[in-house]
Amino acid sequence: MIAPDNTALILLAAGKSERFGLSDKLTEIFLGQPLGMHAVTALEAVPFAKRIVVKDGGRLDYAARGYEVVHNLRPEDGLSSSVRLGVQAARQGGIDAVLIALADMPRITATQIHRLFDAQHGPDTVVASSDGVRPRPPVLFGSARFDALEQLEGDTGARDMILAGRHVIASPEELIDVDTEDELAELLAKFGGRR
Repeated sequence: MIAPDNTALILLAAGKSERFGLSDKLTEIFLGQPLGMHAVTALEAVPFAKRIVVKDGGRLDYAARGYEVVHNLRPEDGLSSSVRLGVQAARQGGIDAVLIALADMPRITATQIHRLFDAQHGPDTVVASSDGVRPRPPVLFGSARFDALEQLEGDTGARDMILAGRHVIASPEELIDVDTEDELAELLAKFGGRR
């Protein structure tokens, strides 16, 4: 049975962020802390076997929060390159699953992560979050999916596997993904604060 204590969390924090502008969006302050640290804080209580962050630079110190840092030297190769690097690092720990989350999703909750584990069905597991319209991260993958994850290419990530997997509904607000300055402004207006 897949459980957090035999699963590696892979937090994706690498990417071009071309739609955001000139600043590093993960360092933008939201509710008193950098945007890229909200998922870290929300998932601290989930007892993962291993925590990995894939990043391409930036000033945030994930290692200080217990993460193994994997550097993606080619983020321009797309999301798949970060997924591959994260899964390769996770496999070295002899784990049974990986939970892939995005560092730019500041509203994710540990409750949603536990819902994904409740829906798992062993090594072939692919369980994604969904707002009721489309599936998206966080996503839980069983070990039988590792080879396929390591063969991904481009910027679509594991989209086909996710579409064919199980989907666990969450509030759309939990699954907000900040890609643009306007999206950050909307988030700040909704939940308080300003840039």
